[in-house]
Amino acid sequence: MPFYYFDPTYILVIIGAVICLIASARVKLTFNKFNKVRSMSGMTGAQAAERILHAAGIYDVTVQHVSGELTDHYDPRNKTLRLSDSVYGSPSVAAVGVAAHECGHAIQHQQSYAPLSIRAAIVPVANFGSFIAWPLIVIGFFITSSTGSLLINLGILCFSLTVLFQLVTLPVEFNASSRAVRILGETGILGEEELRGTRKVLGAAALTYVAGAASAILQLVRLLILSGGRDD
Repeated sequence: MPFYYFDPTYILVIIGAVICLIASARVKLTFNKFNKVRSMSGMTGAQAAERILHAAGIYDVTVQHVSGELTDHYDPRNKTLRLSDSVYGSPSVAAVGVAAHECGHAIQHQQSYAPLSIRAAIVPVANFGSFIAWPLIVIGFFITSSTGSLLINLGILCFSLTVLFQLVTLPVEFNASSRAVRILGETGILGEEELRGTRKVLGAAALTYVAGAASAILQLVRLLILSGGRDD
């Protein structure tokens, strides 16, 4: 009769995956709901973005269309704001809210918002850490000597950089959403009732970042438990 070993620390991974799935499903459902609600102004996501950027005194950021679903992002390297298929040409409350959120990042960049600068500085280190962490950890577990433990610890340290990036991302995203709601109200692009819908869309989107950070932390805890068990 074959013996199957179940690693109880996998429960942490499963919990993290479930949290991420729930957050992802919620943001899609919320976006789809308010993507059916046309804004009173009739402005598309792209038009709203241009209006917000100009209201903030930003004229050197280019607004472009990018394919995909909810692939919207602001690229500080070339000052380009890219809006996805369901946002760029849509006049919905959801589309305008997402466009405003990305404008929030452009405004952060213009004002040298500290958490954004810190995140930008961490990106190359976090990318390297994410790339090298698992090879170091896996190889380390196959080596029984102290060298194996060293490799595992180095891998965990590298993975910690990914966790740090996830945590630094949180204030950046929350602040961008806060700026978005405020400026949409100040410019009159959305009315008060429409802003309630926007808050729900951006709130659901923010939860995906919280879920990502929670999942990364749970994975880090799992690695620390496995490393400690190996040392014992």
